[in-house]
Amino acid sequence: MNGFMIAAPHSGSGKTTVTLGLLRALRTAGVAVAPAKAGPDYIDPAFHAFASGELCFNLDPWAMRDDLIDDLAHKHGENRLLIVEAMMGLFDGAADGTGSAADLAEQLGLPIVFVVDCARMAQSISALVSGYMNYRPSLRFAGIVLNRVGSARHEQMLRAALKPLDVPILGVVMQDADLALPSRHLGLVQAREHESLEGFLNKAGEIMGQSLDLDALTKLDAQLISIARPQLLPPLGQHIAIAVDDAFAFCYPHMVQGWRSAGAEISYFSPLADEGPEREADAIFLPGGYPELYAAQLAATKHFKRALRNAADRKIPIYGECGGYMVLGEAIIDADGKSHDMLGLLPLKTSFETRKRHLGYRKLKPLDGSPWQFDLKGHEFHYSTEIKRGVGEPLFAMRDALGNDLGEAGLRVGSVAGSYCHVIDRAA
Repeated sequence: MNGFMIAAPHSGSGKTTVTLGLLRALRTAGVAVAPAKAGPDYIDPAFHAFASGELCFNLDPWAMRDDLIDDLAHKHGENRLLIVEAMMGLFDGAADGTGSAADLAEQLGLPIVFVVDCARMAQSISALVSGYMNYRPSLRFAGIVLNRVGSARHEQMLRAALKPLDVPILGVVMQDADLALPSRHLGLVQAREHESLEGFLNKAGEIMGQSLDLDALTKLDAQLISIARPQLLPPLGQHIAIAVDDAFAFCYPHMVQGWRSAGAEISYFSPLADEGPEREADAIFLPGGYPELYAAQLAATKHFKRALRNAADRKIPIYGECGGYMVLGEAIIDADGKSHDMLGLLPLKTSFETRKRHLGYRKLKPLDGSPWQFDLKGHEFHYSTEIKRGVGEPLFAMRDALGNDLGEAGLRVGSVAGSYCHVIDRAA
């Protein structure tokens, strides 16, 4: 199988822009690609999908079991070029030091295309690249992409510094203001919100098509080892209705695919369009997203609220994660201190008025009433805070990646449950 990982020394090196431009350039050239993102990120995969025209899967070396990662990589990359964008720096992982992009590359036998931000360095690039290449000898470095190069003279200096290392230079990308993407507190603005996304992707594709050695990249081989099919998370029901729109955009593709493979029917509805789930659905899932940006619109819905409340009255299991969890509560207070009425299915109020970052991998031990009754791994990333928590049962006992006790998390009342944590996979 052909494939590689695009990695960098640190976040902000430009690996996402290089990845997006490369995916668009290869798509334009008629190359079948299979995009993937290392780690728990939701936002980059949506950009990958727009750039490539293909679904992008997360491959998370901390939160996913090895057999799930192998299975996803094999099926996704079959007869296509598997392109995995790393997260953070190459050797950065969870707080316990595991789960880095380097771990994933080694597991899947992926050669590494190393993107270096050269904007503020010249000869020092040799020490940086040498250090990364020799830090873990078991990794395969396919070559370097020199990014944000200032001039032809700058390029000459960089090439001269790298020459003693005998490492292939697979591309040189010059400084270009057109390659910047807007961002917000949880990362990039969502792909569907980017007003001129197609123009940006076409421009990035044109630049990467001219700047990178596409022929060499498409010939890089991944040394994947096939193993048995993993046991997946069982579905929430036989017909699961999933909320999907700009307010509910964070849903892992591997989760939905696993539910389908287990025989569950999947349907979708848009709360922002004041839609409710199909009446035949026997489970409802509200994923995370940015409900705080659409709180007034969600508060004004009628059919969505009525349909969810009717489903709760009928004891239909309703499960929410992060943003979905907040919408299940009584109210969301926005950054300006204004309160917006939500579903009122959980005795919960959340607020963005005083932002506090909650970030990290989580080990979850389900308590009574949880949708899954075995240990789980997940991820938490939000800036809202619970300011009211009424009577209800907690959903999980939670620890961080280091095993520190974080107490009980989530809330359940009858058939309605949720938590801030995004569930990713079984713990074992």
